[in-house]
Amino acid sequence: MKSPIKGVIIKELTAQYDERGWLVELFRSDELPTINKPVMAYLSLSKPGIARGPHEHIKQSDLFCFLGFSTFRIYLWDNRKKSPSFKKKFTFVCVQNKLTLVIVPPGVVHAYKNIGKTEGLVLNAPNRLYKGRHRARNRDEIRHEENPNSPFKLVD
Repeated sequence: MKSPIKGVIIKELTAQYDERGWLVELFRSDELPTINKPVMAYLSLSKPGIARGPHEHIKQSDLFCFLGFSTFRIYLWDNRKKSPSFKKKFTFVCVQNKLTLVIVPPGVVHAYKNIGKTEGLVLNAPNRLYKGRHRARNRDEIRHEENPNSPFKLVD
């Protein structure tokens, strides 16, 4: 899938099946732009109907892997004033049985919502450490979900 927002990468992941189950390469360093190389990873579980975001990062890129156990709606807004896609909004759905990678660059406001009927797993492998080395810095994020006047609303 091609994103209309500059710098956002969306890629369907391919699972390899055999009698034991399946295996999927979530990312490969030889296929990622250098700026997006992960430095940490975490896994989150979202219950049906739950949204995370919208928020944006100042310097961090997020590399999300939607692992196919539920269906998620992804929301993206380009908030970079110098971007050719500034103010563009893009939403799409990561379907339950299609594993999907989404890379979100700094300055792109993003959120996702579990719109499926089951709990969903999302892996994130950002290119910056949360709160820096040894968690000694401030968070690199602007949380729009905490602002009732935010223009970034999760409208389906």
